[in-house]
This record gives sequence, structure tokens and C-alpha cells, in this order.
Amino acid sequence: MSAPATGLTSAPPRHAAFVRVTHWITTLCFFALLLSGLEILISHPRFYWGETGNSGTPVLFKIPIPASRATVPTGYNYGLPDQNGWSRYLHFQAGWAAVLTGLAYLIWGLWTGHFRSNLVPGRSDLNLRAYLAAMAGHLHFKFAGHDDDNSYNVLQRTAYLSVVFVLFPLVIWTGLALSPGWNSAFPATVNLLGGRQSARTLHFFVTVAVSGFRNRMRGMITGGGATSKEQP
Repeated sequence: MSAPATGLTSAPPRHAAFVRVTHWITTLCFFALLLSGLEILISHPRFYWGETGNSGTPVLFKIPIPASRATVPTGYNYGLPDQNGWSRYLHFQAGWAAVLTGLAYLIWGLWTGHFRSNLVPGRSDLNLRAYLAAMAGHLHFKFAGHDDDNSYNVLQRTAYLSVVFVLFPLVIWTGLALSPGWNSAFPATVNLLGGRQSARTLHFFVTVAVSGFRNRMRGMITGGGATSKEQP
């Protein structure tokens, strides 16, 4: 009678290669968007609501930092170096790269049933008790264990789907609304946001929330799951 095996075996990849590649491309794009967006913000750290807004109009709110343009009233007696040229170019290029990557991921997810199988909450999840239990775990800062690390609760699935189907499209919409060419071709899409300056303000506020970053990053990088012992 042979002795039971006690070695460790690697679990199947938690994320498909296509998912990991598109997520990391998107991560790099958003890092470039963040860096270039900060430079664009420094050129005019004031926000307005409506169609027009400039240094001579009332401000909705402002970021208390120096500007890179002397004509922008910030209350500081000095300005930061103006890097608005390359930042706008990088913001444009990274934005379109993120859009194309997101479209590829969306088409793949719908074609393969990834969203339906792995992300859409099941019927058993759509009840008050499931929501309250998941929310209680997050409110108590409960760290994910081995079982939770390989699954997603209903709040995480809802948050992820909200990012993919709500926040990401809103980022694209508000970003396109800032383009004069887009405004001329599709003015109704800009007017629905309240005007170009309203679109800029909304674009600033839209952020993406990442759930379980620390526990799930290894799987997203390598695709490896937690190791487990072989059973006899």
C-alpha cells in the first residue's frame, strides 16, 4: 500500500491570461492618466459648473495649490513649471489606450460568459441577509481568508461591475466632453452633463475603487492560486 502524498500542488490560475493582460495594461494606462492629469490640474486648479469658466468667473471650488500659469489666481506669489504640453499629449494617448483595452475586455467578457459566470451575483446572493453579511465583514475590516481569497462576495462583485459598466464609461464620457471637436460634433452629450466645465468637474470626481488589492494582486500578476496539499 503506497503512502499518501503530502507535497504541495499549485491551484489553477484564478484569472485567465487575457484578464491579467488587459487589467495590467489598464493599470499602466491609469497610472499615465493620473500623472498627466495632475500636471493638467496644476495648470488650472480651479473648477466651475456650466458651459464656461475661467480666471474671471466665479469658482465652484479650487485646489489650494500654486498654478503653473501666472494668469490663474491661486493666492500664491509664484508659479510651478508649466508642463501642460506633454501632459495633455500623454493624457490623450493613455486615454485611448485604456478605451481600446476596455472594449477588448468587454467583448471578451461577453463572448466567453466571464461576466455572467464569475461576476454577476447569483440568485442566492440577491437577498438582504447576503448584503448585510458582506457589508458587516467590510465594516469590521475583516481580512480575507483562504476561502474568501479565492471567491468574491456580493459587494465585491457589485463594485467591480459598477466600475466596468458605470464608472469607466462615465470617465470616458466626461473626458470626451472636454474635447472641442467632440463638443462640436455631439453637443447633446456635453449638454447632458451640464456643459464642458461641468464635465471637467465630474471628470475630476469620478474615481475607481479597488477591492481586495493586497490579497488579489498576486493572482492578477502571475495567475497562480493558493497552494494546497494533495489529499490521500
